[in-house]
Amino acid sequence: MNASDHAAIDSTVHNAAYLACSGVGRVAVLHANLTAPALVAHAIRRGEGRLSADGALMVQTGVHTGRSVADKFVVDEPATTKDIWWGKVNQKLSSAHFATLKGRVQAYLQDREIFSQDLFAGADPDNRICVRLITTNAWQALFARNMFIRPKTSELAGFTPDYVILHAPEFEADPAIDGVRSSTAIALSFAERKIVIAGTQYAGEIKKSIFTVMNWMLPERGVLPMHCSANVGKDEDVALFFGLSGTGKTTLSSDPARRLIGDDEHGWGQGGIFNFEGGCYAKVIDLSAEAEPEIFAASHRFGTVLENVVADPRGVVDLADRTLTENTRSCYPIEFIPNVERSGRGGQPKHVVMLTADAFGVLPPLAKLTPAQAMYHFLSGYTAKVAGTEKGLGREPQATFSTCFGAPFLPREPRVYGELLAKLIAEHNVSCWLVNTGWSGGAYGTGKRMPIAHTRALLNAALSGALDDAGFHPDPAFGLMIPDAVAGVPGTLLNPRQAWADQAAYDRQAAELIGRFEANFASFADGVDADIRKAAIRSAA
Repeated sequence: MNASDHAAIDSTVHNAAYLACSGVGRVAVLHANLTAPALVAHAIRRGEGRLSADGALMVQTGVHTGRSVADKFVVDEPATTKDIWWGKVNQKLSSAHFATLKGRVQAYLQDREIFSQDLFAGADPDNRICVRLITTNAWQALFARNMFIRPKTSELAGFTPDYVILHAPEFEADPAIDGVRSSTAIALSFAERKIVIAGTQYAGEIKKSIFTVMNWMLPERGVLPMHCSANVGKDEDVALFFGLSGTGKTTLSSDPARRLIGDDEHGWGQGGIFNFEGGCYAKVIDLSAEAEPEIFAASHRFGTVLENVVADPRGVVDLADRTLTENTRSCYPIEFIPNVERSGRGGQPKHVVMLTADAFGVLPPLAKLTPAQAMYHFLSGYTAKVAGTEKGLGREPQATFSTCFGAPFLPREPRVYGELLAKLIAEHNVSCWLVNTGWSGGAYGTGKRMPIAHTRALLNAALSGALDDAGFHPDPAFGLMIPDAVAGVPGTLLNPRQAWADQAAYDRQAAELIGRFEANFASFADGVDADIRKAAIRSAA
């Protein structure tokens, strides 16, 4: 460590003042706001991980290789309870139980070696929160430093956190004492502005807990928080990419012809688009230099954190190795992508793209949506999971619906976000598209995955305006408007029914998928505008 790194380890008196907002009090050693090299050095010293042959920090997260959705809780507090979307997504935790859990974690953190980072969430200064992470591991501090926006040195001097994350991955909660479900707990108090994360090493919980906070805070300001990536073209035309994990948000937004604003979380308000983060968290299973050169390069350099990626004894990584999990991840600062919009901001969007990986082979690779259809697919949030992408799945694809493409992170009811999106689309005359990055010519196991080169050609045609005057016709199942022709894409690929050798089998598969959509939408259709309900499925019937 250099002199400035040593300076971050201050006296007990300073430690107590710095940690006062966390309730932790005295710690053995405090490493506050260390740089990436210092954090990597500490991680290696402590045996938290090892370096890849290219210098990335490789770590393993143990039994938790993804988010623990069933262990997420929101504290039931008088000031907020009426506005929270209670249920499986937001489980209630009493104030008393939260006080117990928080107190036990605070006691656990005392007298330990602690790593902290002071960071921003929100590239727009008017819609930004200050976050302080208190954690026991250097690598998770580096993860947060990569993922969030790093303040300038001058901004750290008077830094006062709006939210504090007490991160104790080795601490095990006790359901009998803490009122939670298991030894893992992610508990958020809006009143206290504190987040407790215990019993899981998976660093994505840090990132998504703050995304949940932004999803709570921004709608009251008329700003739409979104689970989407964003980029901007040479003519300053902004495009948004909504989609669940595995649908291509990160891949398709990292386009060498367009500047990346961000790969996962954004806000949209009267001032335009702004990134919540200062880094990327890319899924890297089967990542290749040919298909995704920017992400591949970023994943092979010093300062990047590789989660659950396997390497040989020399540190040469194997991005096809699924030994630990399918959900292998690469976390790096956004500036590791060469063509990036460093301000993290853009103007009003011109295009909204909704991504799905349809493993049933029913949806078209590209369709233009009416505003009502766009809202229907936004509220549905559909994709499909297949064996080999998640543990525990059978041989058949499984339809997955996550409203607003981000149900696990929505503290408010979906209609709040849907109404904001509808308003913004109408105000700014935004073109809306559905893009299927899944299967064509048959379902998973029979058909083939959509070639990424064809998907990029379709997107380029849509975003460049090449389809503005093109001919369109309705697809046979959902009534979505699909282009008659797109340069560089086979005509049989554009119409999903024609891509199937057995078109009667397509009709049966389409009817089954329509039934799944209808059953999902019925659960909240009563509170949805009539035009959106009419757009559901058979608008071309």
